[in-house]
Amino acid sequence: MTVARILAEKGRSVITVEPQRTLDEAIHLLAEKRIGAVVVSDADGAVRGILSERDIMRALAGKGANALDALVSEHMTAEVTTCTRACSIEEVMHLMTDGRFRHVPVVEDGRLTGLISIGDVVKRRIEAVEAEHQAMRDYITMA
Repeated sequence: MTVARILAEKGRSVITVEPQRTLDEAIHLLAEKRIGAVVVSDADGAVRGILSERDIMRALAGKGANALDALVSEHMTAEVTTCTRACSIEEVMHLMTDGRFRHVPVVEDGRLTGLISIGDVVKRRIEAVEAEHQAMRDYITMA
């Protein structure tokens, strides 16, 4: 299965935040949308970074409540690992495991076109294992 297929099933909508917004604004956006990370993007649609719950916790641990007034750009992860729609689910799993992160922006021609989360990957992997399991049962009962 490819990233393109996952995006076709779940949609390509991505919640973004501008780098000049405050952490307080980003935290409220995460809470409102019930998500764990937000892609940092300018009006041109290019990925400038990603801000996760982990980034926010580091900021709060370092600056306390004063971090809430800081800009997103000061605490986002600026070096973002991305993938394309052609990537396989296995490639994305390896990226997430090796990089120890849970969200991978999908980028085509320098523009954000989607977001894949660990939940998306796990859901599709479970579906594949269940299909294999059913195929094995069907094979065994027919023999």
